[in-house]
Amino acid sequence: MTTEERRLAEQAQDADTWRLWGPYLAERQWGTVREDYSPDGSAWDYFPHDHARSRAYRWGEDGLAGISDIRQRLCFALALWNGQDPILKERLFGLTNGEGNHGEDVKELYWYADATPSHSYLKYVYRYPQRAFPYAQLIEENARRKHDPHATEFELEDTGIFAEKRYFDITVEYAKAGIDDIVVCITAFNAGPEDAPLWLLPTLWFRNRWSWGKNTPRPEITRLSDSIFLAQHQRLGTYTLEAAHPSALWLTHNESNTQLLWGTLESTQNKKDAFGDQLLHAQDNACESRERGTKACLVEQLLVPANASKSLWLRLRRQAEPNTLQEAPPLWEPEATALVLAQRRQEADAFYDTLAPASATAEQKQVQREAFAGLIWSKQFYRLDVDQWLDGDPGQPPPPGQRKSGRNSAWRTFNAADILSMPDCWEYPWFAAWDTAFHTIPFALIDPEFAKHQLLLLCREWYMHPSGQLPAYEWAFGDVNPPVHAWAALRVYKIERKKQGKGRDEPGDTVFLERIFHKLLINFTWWVNRKDAQDNNLFEGGFLGLDNIGVFDRSAPLPTGGTLEQCDGTAWMAMFCLNMLAIALELCKTDPTYEDVATKFAEHFVYIAHAFNHSGVLWDEDDGWFYDALRLPDGSTHRLPVRSIVGLIPLFAVESFDSETLKRVPDFTKRLKWFMAHKPELCQEVAHLADPGQSERVIFSLVGQERLRRVLKRALDPEEFLSPYGIRSLSAWHRSHPFRLTVGSQTYRVAYDPGDSTSGMFGGNSNWRGPLWMPLNYLLIESLQKFDYAYGKSFLYNDNDLWAVATDLSQRLISLIQRPDSHPHYLFHEYFHGDTGRGLGASHQTGWTALVAKLIAQAS
Repeated sequence: MTTEERRLAEQAQDADTWRLWGPYLAERQWGTVREDYSPDGSAWDYFPHDHARSRAYRWGEDGLAGISDIRQRLCFALALWNGQDPILKERLFGLTNGEGNHGEDVKELYWYADATPSHSYLKYVYRYPQRAFPYAQLIEENARRKHDPHATEFELEDTGIFAEKRYFDITVEYAKAGIDDIVVCITAFNAGPEDAPLWLLPTLWFRNRWSWGKNTPRPEITRLSDSIFLAQHQRLGTYTLEAAHPSALWLTHNESNTQLLWGTLESTQNKKDAFGDQLLHAQDNACESRERGTKACLVEQLLVPANASKSLWLRLRRQAEPNTLQEAPPLWEPEATALVLAQRRQEADAFYDTLAPASATAEQKQVQREAFAGLIWSKQFYRLDVDQWLDGDPGQPPPPGQRKSGRNSAWRTFNAADILSMPDCWEYPWFAAWDTAFHTIPFALIDPEFAKHQLLLLCREWYMHPSGQLPAYEWAFGDVNPPVHAWAALRVYKIERKKQGKGRDEPGDTVFLERIFHKLLINFTWWVNRKDAQDNNLFEGGFLGLDNIGVFDRSAPLPTGGTLEQCDGTAWMAMFCLNMLAIALELCKTDPTYEDVATKFAEHFVYIAHAFNHSGVLWDEDDGWFYDALRLPDGSTHRLPVRSIVGLIPLFAVESFDSETLKRVPDFTKRLKWFMAHKPELCQEVAHLADPGQSERVIFSLVGQERLRRVLKRALDPEEFLSPYGIRSLSAWHRSHPFRLTVGSQTYRVAYDPGDSTSGMFGGNSNWRGPLWMPLNYLLIESLQKFDYAYGKSFLYNDNDLWAVATDLSQRLISLIQRPDSHPHYLFHEYFHGDTGRGLGASHQTGWTALVAKLIAQAS
């Protein structure tokens, strides 16, 4: 067992050990729903980037390469100035949804270079231009490109700002000497041809919890000496931040500059933006003489030689309480501090050496390690009490009345104050339910306890709606994401069991599995009661995470009236049934009372599968593909023949159980055989015993063998879905054969768009009409492996078994993660160009794109 593995075992018993401090600071708090108190829900306009440096946040904090404690009471991050910028660089810059030509987009260059799951070691690299940051150019050029939907995004590198390598690569490393003792090393490398000035302002501050009229005590940071700050918090305790020989120590308060923002008569000094005013404009000269505050920074002015580095070392650590503190903390210990960092680097190497398969190339091992690093850096403290957010704070003006019936007004029970895995810490700094499920799969390889915690958390009473619905995401908790939590729970359970060295027949963490199973029963009931409008086992669900994939916005009322019977909605529910069946049978290993509920899910699956296969509208016999169907108010149904990945989702609903499993559940097996014998018309093609599996087993599949073969024919055709990098989200056939539908005076069109979205649907910042998406490709690979387990050599495609097909797809997806020569590390994009594999969308969506780490792990 490595040192890092021992830490993980220790923190499994007590979360407030090594997890006490972590990369929990958001990269963007401005422009979020939780900071929005506007009457019309215009979050981007209500709290813009220009306000962030001067305005206190209500619900969280953000910063550059930052960390915080687990409740985000005390925060630490880096601020920078190159002597040219018009503002202090305290946070990442990006365009709002309205400014970007393809929706919101961060316009910076940075990498999550390394991390361990206990946060004993963290490494972040930020590329900072030596010239003035081109804020205006990025806004203006992207605005110009909005007029051309086919124009690519204008990125920071496109501005020429890095010409002649005139930039700093700023590396921030954190190494824990203990659970609350953190060594910080900030290294600035000047890649340019000339010496260049740089100001480093490592900043320590308290999240503002005292300005909202709730009599919360205000914590305090004081100057203890010329090199040490003392931070005191009633619950967190006392911490010091120290450096060897800083140029200066500054103090202010983390409070809004109300005169600047809203024209009040209050002084502009001693506010959140004081450091920038002092450094850039000399407008708040009191920073250096103040003795107390809630925001502090050490100032270090450097002249970094060309092609060389300079470093700044700091230490953030907990001290004895003030009443027992007899003298200043120990003086700086440079040798011991450097040794801590060296040890943590070595321990990180040892930990990751145990994870990569022996057959992986050096590049694949690095991709896997940086995928894990991105996952870990994407943990974020998420705080939102919807009840309080809707009603407002006693210390603030009351929110507009429209909010009481506006966004998320039906979710007053939602009350989060937790560490959550974010899809992308800048572009999507809020959880999304189905993203979280995918995140837990690679997380289970490095930290199963955290993976299980994430899944359980979203099912707890302060997240799940009393009706049983899981919250989708911050912009609309009531939207519907695919029900993949049961699948993720079972996969995490099995991954952890394998890591523990247990066999398939041995039980794993059944306490976890039981806990989440009971919660998912409630969620399953919500789906059945709310998303089957015709009560015919054909389900709707809305956009179901696939944004613009449909002819219409599938979450909005249809322009035709009626309902949309969704191929994917029904397929997801069939998959949900089988996942719950598999969990129930697993729990039968230790508790036979689960046989009854296993029988319930087996039979419910058969009813859904029969409706799906015999509806007469979802399957097109001529095309050999599954489609959505439009049911009009007059009762007629019309197939919408858009060849999209929606038609592949039915393949995800497949499970098989071997003879050993069936022997352990005799009552289930007896009932299943009776059901098959007495209702053969329902079970045909979707449930059968040992026909023709490799050994005696029961096989459940939404798609029978003949239709499976026909679907694979299109899916694996390079002229349709198969690209050199995986499966496209829309068939390339639609490149020259766009689908059109006219309703009244409006014509709706779906064409193959392999790159950025040319549709404004769902904000235009993602595209499911051609690009490759890692999560659904991953599910397809897993499903092909399940089919191979069930059918073996009796089912071949082009003389290959389905395991070989799945392996080929895995290798294509692994090849997606590439690194340009000018980048020191990898980026993990949200989705990828359907023809070229170029990364698109959010550039740090390591969450579900980190599934590549699992593909690498299982490639041996």
